[in-house]
Amino acid sequence: MLLNINFLDDATRPPVPTLPNLTNRQRQAGHHLRMIHDHLCDNMKTLGKLIERANARQVSPAEIAAETSDMAMVANYRRFGNLCGQHCGIVDTHHTIEDQHLFPVLAQQGPAFKAIADRLAAEHVVVHELLERLVEALNALATEPSETRFTDARDIYHALERVLLSHLGWEEEAMGDALGYFEIM
Repeated sequence: MLLNINFLDDATRPPVPTLPNLTNRQRQAGHHLRMIHDHLCDNMKTLGKLIERANARQVSPAEIAAETSDMAMVANYRRFGNLCGQHCGIVDTHHTIEDQHLFPVLAQQGPAFKAIADRLAAEHVVVHELLERLVEALNALATEPSETRFTDARDIYHALERVLLSHLGWEEEAMGDALGYFEIM
């Protein structure tokens, strides 16, 4: 059910060039990126705790619905037409901005940054695949709560969590300072 995700090996990621003499102002874009990522991580932690509580039978489906109804991520899912929709709205929007604006401009800064932009875009594909698989697993779990469905949802969640945290951390390292240095953001 899960993909073999090779890019979690940091050794396969392109090296990050050193940017000399960064100012505090130039570092602000990277700090802004980190704040957005922190929000995504908070939503992931909430979902993970909910899956674990559901797996331990500590929460009912009605309580899950009540606890998630105010989450920004769930509100975005609903905007797409159902609980999980096609993608997590926040991640989708964030990655769309990066894929369509930030990465192409970053790639123009030289071969090292093109390699970084290409790798980050490839990682987005895997993140979205895992998001879609989690959506399917959570919808299946809501339809038919069973041990197998709980295990599937939990396994996919943990894979997504590993991938997303790895991706976000490296993205901050690889392009956070570059965004301000090259005045991309």
